[in-house]
Amino acid sequence: MYYFHTGMALAACLLVVSLLTGFTGTKEEDEPSSLPYSCMEVPESMTFCGTTIDLTRYDRRERMDRELMAFTYMHSTSLQIIKRANRYFPIVIPILKEYGVPEDFKYLMAIESNVNPLARSVAGAAGLWQFMPGTAKEFGLEVNGHVDERYDVEKSTRAACKYLKQAYVKFGNWETVAASYNAGQARIARQQDRQYAENALDLYLVEETARYVYRILAVKMMLSDPKKFGFRLRASDLYPPIPYHTVKVTEHIEDLPRFARSQGITFGLLRSMNPWLRDFSLPNHGKKEYIIRIPDKEEMYYNPRVVVPYNRNWVVE
Repeated sequence: MYYFHTGMALAACLLVVSLLTGFTGTKEEDEPSSLPYSCMEVPESMTFCGTTIDLTRYDRRERMDRELMAFTYMHSTSLQIIKRANRYFPIVIPILKEYGVPEDFKYLMAIESNVNPLARSVAGAAGLWQFMPGTAKEFGLEVNGHVDERYDVEKSTRAACKYLKQAYVKFGNWETVAASYNAGQARIARQQDRQYAENALDLYLVEETARYVYRILAVKMMLSDPKKFGFRLRASDLYPPIPYHTVKVTEHIEDLPRFARSQGITFGLLRSMNPWLRDFSLPNHGKKEYIIRIPDKEEMYYNPRVVVPYNRNWVVE
């Protein structure tokens, strides 16, 4: 009885598998002409900030493989990175160039925040570049209950450039600079001394930091050609830059919702365009100049016909 039921169950399972897969057992289907690969091929090397990184050593190859799989299969996050990059890369890249920071650091920003200027970690890091409050203040950003410039795209990018250039003076190579952005300069320096190795890619580090540079390389690959990762977007899928004009403010604003209304927009739109505003008022006893962005009313609404891809490789023609 036991063998009879077992045999029937096995036959039923094989029948279901054959129906689901279309398997017939013929030689033609046993040897398909093209195989659907489920993993991105790990390249033998990649360039980061002008330096060629060899990825053939087993530990590097397997770390890179892990990150490529992550970006291939965390679909919603990867798609959001591509969509948002169309809006924020045109702002970030010129600032990197202005400060002499390699353009590849836009990919570091991408993995820090998923290109979301409103991102906030459980540890309290915030903005596109995920500054902690103390580090933000050290590099010139205002952080308090009313103003948090970590959420200001331009100002936080300038602060990040200052950090990166400072770290480069200390470490002398951009891969280690990138790792220090995650772990901190002091921690990386201690491990260099302890392990007798200069480059962060040769250090034994905690998992998050050990993965960090490879995540940057993986997102660089994805944003260089999303189609290879299976992402096929139309130009209209991308998030376009939002046209705006600015208002300079040097006085205290008691009621920001009223101010927004005077500009013909809602308080929600005001906060969306100026996420560094963190409350319902803007104290300004020192008469500091703040630049507030106001979206242009006539161009505030989505028009798929005018979305221009920043990178033509991001879309399918």
